[in-house]
Amino acid sequence: MTTDTTRPILVTSLQESTGKTAVTLALARIARENGADVGYMKPKGTRLQSNVGKTLDEDPLLARELLGLEAEIHDLEPVVYSPTFIEQAIRGREDPAELRERVAEAFETLAADVDRLFLEGGGRLELGGIVELTDADVAELVDARVVLIAPYESPGDVDDVLAATRSLGDRFAGLIFNNVADAAYDQLETDIVPFLEGRDIPVYGVLPRERTLAGVTVEALADELGATLLVEDGADAYVERFAVGAMGADSALRHFRRTKDAAVITGGDRAEIHTAALEAPGVRCLILTGGHRPSGAVVGQAAEKGVPILAVQTDTLTTVERAEDVVRSGRTRDERTVEQMQSLLSDHADTDAIFRL
Repeated sequence: MTTDTTRPILVTSLQESTGKTAVTLALARIARENGADVGYMKPKGTRLQSNVGKTLDEDPLLARELLGLEAEIHDLEPVVYSPTFIEQAIRGREDPAELRERVAEAFETLAADVDRLFLEGGGRLELGGIVELTDADVAELVDARVVLIAPYESPGDVDDVLAATRSLGDRFAGLIFNNVADAAYDQLETDIVPFLEGRDIPVYGVLPRERTLAGVTVEALADELGATLLVEDGADAYVERFAVGAMGADSALRHFRRTKDAAVITGGDRAEIHTAALEAPGVRCLILTGGHRPSGAVVGQAAEKGVPILAVQTDTLTTVERAEDVVRSGRTRDERTVEQMQSLLSDHADTDAIFRL
């Protein structure tokens, strides 16, 4: 289906929120700066804001803006992989053969006028199996080579990498480790990369964790949650994870002291939890639920320590789900984040080897 000049690169990932969108767009921009005419495609739209089939994925919209593309959205994203779509597919109302043809036609349209087409996979490697459109299926359909984005925290993560390379077969080209913490970086470079390369698994790069790509600011989180900022000092701090204050004060303090760059989510009437959270150095903000306002003493303590307090009307469970979704999906939102990924790839990855695929 492709020629040498249009052979596509499909960027997939082991799991959601590994920086796949940022890597895909950054690679495309680097290739464009090197003189290539580039295109973008996300065969399965997954980053949706509702469960309605007409909802569009935000990633192709961002790609069209950042890459200056004129392609139609229905070509950039031929399949909207929404919950409604999945239900219809399970009931036999979506024909895999027709979907594959739709993807193939969109691909041919997009690839016709570019030197290199970059495809972004679904939320994770195996997504799409219901309609025989996993990322491996897509790669086979359009004759793409696959670059795998993987996280790394401990040597056990290599099992997932090896399983993924086997599932991709001959389509697999190599992998990039992304968002690697300082504590794991040396072991990955010294032990894991040689281990993988000794098994003919190319590692194109090991990208260190960048706080601005690994989380969201407290201010941005407040905007997304529709929260009221009761204490604004420190709202430029980054949040990467959440801790729920649903235990006693002593247990809460021990728990909070073990966390880092965290937002504590708890009921607005849990003064003892508020106090414990404000004593923990890794807590970046308090998110108080249920529409309750904290005591004046808690507000004063937070202001003194420069820890923002956010107040929301929703209950704790709903707030946790929404907050995690913000952090999970909020890493690639604008040109700034893609530019940061460009710098990381230029400094820590062999992009020339990727473009030689």
